[in-house]
Amino acid sequence: MTDPDATFRNRYLAFTATRIAGSAGALLGLVLIARADAPLPKIIGTALVLSALLMIAIVPRALAKRWRSPPAE
Repeated sequence: MTDPDATFRNRYLAFTATRIAGSAGALLGLVLIARADAPLPKIIGTALVLSALLMIAIVPRALAKRWRSPPAE
């Protein structure tokens, strides 16, 4: 059996890393949108921002649902 504190720490780090990666992706997309002159890089930047925001919103909830402890009986 693993240590509960280590498990909690690892899961917390996974949540935090997901949010940081999503924020970095959104920031990269915004930079791409701001510096692009052609329409294709702006479309790619917009898609990157939207996918990063979805990642920030959906992935932590999915991980929490997956790691939820079973109800005590």
